[in-house]
Amino acid sequence: MLTAHTKTGLKICLGNYYSKEALLELRKKEEFICPICGENVILKLGNQRIFHFSHKRGSTCHKFFESETMDHMEGKLQLYQWLTRQKIPCCLEYYDKEIKQRPDILFQFNGRKFALEYQCSTISESVFEKRTKTYLENDYIPLWILSSNHLKRNGNNVISLSNFSYLFLRKSSVGDYIPAYCSEKKQFHFIQSLFPYSIKNAFAQYSINPLEKMNINTLLAPSKKWFVLEYATWARAINHFTLKWTLHSHAAKDPFLKEIYSRNLNIFLLPPEIGLPLPHSYYLQTSPVKWQTYLYLDVISRKHPGETITLQEIQFHVNKRMKRNEIVIRKLPQLNEINPMVPVMEYFRELIKLNIFIRTGDTTCQVKRKIIIPTSEQEKKEAHEFFKGIYKSLGII
Repeated sequence: MLTAHTKTGLKICLGNYYSKEALLELRKKEEFICPICGENVILKLGNQRIFHFSHKRGSTCHKFFESETMDHMEGKLQLYQWLTRQKIPCCLEYYDKEIKQRPDILFQFNGRKFALEYQCSTISESVFEKRTKTYLENDYIPLWILSSNHLKRNGNNVISLSNFSYLFLRKSSVGDYIPAYCSEKKQFHFIQSLFPYSIKNAFAQYSINPLEKMNINTLLAPSKKWFVLEYATWARAINHFTLKWTLHSHAAKDPFLKEIYSRNLNIFLLPPEIGLPLPHSYYLQTSPVKWQTYLYLDVISRKHPGETITLQEIQFHVNKRMKRNEIVIRKLPQLNEINPMVPVMEYFRELIKLNIFIRTGDTTCQVKRKIIIPTSEQEKKEAHEFFKGIYKSLGII
């Protein structure tokens, strides 16, 4: 912990550039008290680690501080001093007695209160959601920043994200993004333009920004970063994902695979129109291949050219799959209520661009042509080559 009170009531914040000599002198004269539990704490002034307060052994105050790592203390100290250099009113380790929560940093900006949480350790989804909800209900804007140690890059534009990492996704005026921070290198990491192709793996724009070149505005609304996702790159990732899926030890019992085989579909011979990348597909934890196949089975395959598809029937089948947990909404507590129909309707709009459907109204479309299912690897290859050309001409990505 980086803040404590003296017995005389003086607040000591170690983020305020005290010299070691001044703190040594203060330690001779004063006793220090935890502002939350009231127990005595020790001021540690080592040469290898940052100055900090620590509870004595056997302390009962575990809730906020005892599992704190040096990485966490370093990070919140750097972020606090970064905010103060911008003359932003802020308070390190402020404990709100009303809500019984203590953000790492409380700061005010543009007339709003922000609760900044720099998260290094993994916490449960329920704890994350509860804290976020409590902040929102009490007029705080939660600003969760993930330690970059949780991020695993698999290439320039491929990243592996756990369900925990996705909790940090937040809105901005230029789109949703995940903010992360590396205290060792003093860098912000931003993940934008997410296109997941499996539960964990996604294509994304990944940018690294030195702390000294950033300000509060660029943290709250990072400049939009676009990248070109080539169809061939996406198709390779989808093929690799489906191959790994079928090689899994439980594949023989997988309900999805059993269902599609019973409907005469082969996971290796799906048409290119199934498994498309979409701007908000991260709203769904279910992979694009899986939920788009369900839409094909439940709605698209049952229709013939000239027949109408309505929003109502699409929604009926999506809800049915969700009740069975066959389509799962991703938990994104910092976003407004997640509507699973957003990526679903994006999918149908792409199929309209591909001349499979014709839009006939705000909530209806008409089938123009059937999606052709390949019957061999050669047919699949030809379909994907043709599709690649259409994708380029339409500029879908």
